[in-house]
Amino acid sequence: MKLDRRIRVVASVALASSLACVSAMAAEPAPEGNPYGLSALWGQGDIIARATLVILVVMSLGTWYIGVLKLVEQTKLLKQSKEAKGLNWQSQSIAASVNDLNAESAYRFIAHSALDAAVKHSTGRFDRVSFGNWVEMTIQRSVGVVNGRLQGGLPFLATVGSTAPFVGLFGTVWGIYHALTAIGMSGQASIDKVAGPVGEALIMTAIGLAVAVPAVLGYNWLGRRNKIAMEQVKLFSSELQMVLLSAQ
Repeated sequence: MKLDRRIRVVASVALASSLACVSAMAAEPAPEGNPYGLSALWGQGDIIARATLVILVVMSLGTWYIGVLKLVEQTKLLKQSKEAKGLNWQSQSIAASVNDLNAESAYRFIAHSALDAAVKHSTGRFDRVSFGNWVEMTIQRSVGVVNGRLQGGLPFLATVGSTAPFVGLFGTVWGIYHALTAIGMSGQASIDKVAGPVGEALIMTAIGLAVAVPAVLGYNWLGRRNKIAMEQVKLFSSELQMVLLSAQ
């Protein structure tokens, strides 16, 4: 009986303690939000910290803009390659076949350049150069123009992918330097005074990595698609050259 009473007393005390803890937790005010973050980094940072953050944002916006733009261009070129494959060089004249292509097609640009070169060579002013070499050089220049358009913007992605982590690291080093300087001047080196500013400075490194990773992945993926698209362009150029030579 005494044991049962003791158990009941202990249970009652434990229950009362639990209720007291719950009441105390309910009475406590809600914890404040994290005082460290991007807003604090921007609000408390100096002009160099803000400039570093702006540079990273511009890099990120430029990466996504160029990535989407190049993807649209590649998609159009791959669609144009399917249209060019449907040309029938034997059913009608070469010029008529070329005019069947879309007015904005890169394949039409290459074909018209080759046809104009053939007309210029027929005037006799370029008779020292053989017809085959003349047409081949013209087609190569046109293919180079198309390739240059496809490659445009990719160097920016490569630059962002290689430099964004270092820009973020610079922002982190600069932030830690100022945080430690402020801590040293205040004379307080407790963990709450050190961890907050240092953790806030490390956000720059995280942003730099977040900017660099999409740039590197986009550069590699778009470069691979460029190779596939240019292979189709070169195949069409070779076929066009053989058609022009056979019609000569």
